Amino acid sequence: MTRVADRFTNGFDAEVVRAWIADDPDPQTAISLEHILAEAESGDEAAVADLEDRFSGPLVFGTAGLRGEIAAGPNRMNRAVVIRAAAGLAAFLADTVGEGFQVVIGCDARYKSAEFAADTAAVITAAGGVAIQLPEQLPTPLLAYALLKRGADAGVMVTASHNPPADNGYKVYLGQRPLQAIGSEVDAEAGAGAQIVSPADALIAEKISAVESVASVSRAESGWEHLDESIVEDYLSRIDDLGVRAESDLSIVLTSLHGVGAGVAEAALTRTGFTSLHPVASQQAPDPDFPTVSFPNPEEAGALDESFALAREVGAELIIANDPDADRFSAAIPDESAAIGYRQLSGDEVGLLLGEDLAGRLAESGSDGAVFANSIVSSRALAAAVKSHGFAAVNTLTGFKWISRASLGLVFGYEEALGYCVDPMIVRDKDGISAAVTFAALASRLKAAGSSIDAELDRIRNRDGYFATAPLSFRLDDVSLIGTAMAKLRENPPAALAGSPVAAVHDLSAGYEGLPPTDGILLLSESNSRVIVRPSGTEPKLKCYLEVVAEPSEIQAAAEADARAAASAGVRLPTASASASLKPALTERLNSISTELKNFFSL
Repeated sequence: MTRVADRFTNGFDAEVVRAWIADDPDPQTAISLEHILAEAESGDEAAVADLEDRFSGPLVFGTAGLRGEIAAGPNRMNRAVVIRAAAGLAAFLADTVGEGFQVVIGCDARYKSAEFAADTAAVITAAGGVAIQLPEQLPTPLLAYALLKRGADAGVMVTASHNPPADNGYKVYLGQRPLQAIGSEVDAEAGAGAQIVSPADALIAEKISAVESVASVSRAESGWEHLDESIVEDYLSRIDDLGVRAESDLSIVLTSLHGVGAGVAEAALTRTGFTSLHPVASQQAPDPDFPTVSFPNPEEAGALDESFALAREVGAELIIANDPDADRFSAAIPDESAAIGYRQLSGDEVGLLLGEDLAGRLAESGSDGAVFANSIVSSRALAAAVKSHGFAAVNTLTGFKWISRASLGLVFGYEEALGYCVDPMIVRDKDGISAAVTFAALASRLKAAGSSIDAELDRIRNRDGYFATAPLSFRLDDVSLIGTAMAKLRENPPAALAGSPVAAVHDLSAGYEGLPPTDGILLLSESNSRVIVRPSGTEPKLKCYLEVVAEPSEIQAAAEADARAAASAGVRLPTASASASLKPALTERLNSISTELKNFFSL
């Protein structure tokens, strides 16, 4: 059979495009590619450039699997690409496990998700595997849960998580048997149920590249297993087993941002004792157009506007927002100083609170050997907090595929991008539903004790220091500028951060503190300010992670200075947290570093 090329080798090649069109199983994408080809052949330079991008090579596994715009061509998400990917995965599993390998398959509600999942099941079945399909439109954590629950050899989740509406993606997880075949027993045990990393990603990619054409891939018309809704009940029962419960009445606003998490999240909160739940009605039903938000990502400005409006209306004490596939979760709390009446907590603040909560509970129960983990771009506050309880924390590369396999003793992991894992032995991935339930239980417990989330943050900071963080991202249409910016940073890094001399520059591509090499630069100043710069693994962005630190003594000194100034002026200040006195200075330092980086990169 003639091989269908997945890239141009010497610039625009109309015959390569025609061969791809002839091999495309989807009439919709085939026709769209025919139109672009006709425009290119008529001399349209924009069409030629478009085809050169589409045929620059196949999509590759990034931080979170395959992900890209739904469109025709090998460098996009479409049925031809998915069928090739499924065939490559099947070939890898046949080699490592043998016939009868099992693959669990799930999908969200994005355009083409159900088709991509069905194509995967058809390919797996025809290749001699056992395909097990979840009910459609379930959260990503359900796929990760079902993989371990069934003892399957692999899992595929069709989702683009929080990406724009035009995108879709393909996450691949492996079970223990294929990992044992390609690595050590320890690696297999730690990585079973997690997303793929090296060398599995490269081995699967080799199998995908060996697929000659879509036409050469056999697809069954039936024969795969369909799980029923009992898998959701099993998952909810596991959240029950975590033992976290509502300890006071807590009014909660919920949003799923038009994703697939609403039903499961509401059920999980209800089962754990939360009765005052207020869903954002306009965002609860799955909708692949995400009509009320510019980007369906809780991190993006404006994403929670409708949640804030409802929270003000009902007087909510907590806002819980899941991203569209519900593997991430964001929290917002009342704040009288904010114009909108609420403040969205950062991922680092939520990670610190969840980690401190679990470390405290484990210390009380006499547990030892527990390990906590966070990505290297996340705050150093978690390490300081769990050390106070006698536990260890480790850094990993960015992405939950690394965090979730950090240690056999892992009990909690998080990344600043709103990802948290509170039950790693059962869901070896970030889980925005179990994390949201755990956080709500913490908030209710603090309320029952006459405390609050803000007071808890203050207590931790007074003990360990104030680690203030902020993100800075450059979204670039010309992705080549990302490489140019990284090269500039390597060649001539800034000499100071907010007036403090840079004491160390670490190129993460050479490895750092035992971590595998990755594309990134770490800057550390004499005042312990830290900046990490890296290209995004899922979006056309250059991402910068900023952190400044104040010791407990600085926090107390700032609070005392404020009190003296107020007394001298004869002003009575309202009761405020000690760390709040230092927040303006830390914010100014972060803003200064952000401005310096913007000027440095000139993007």
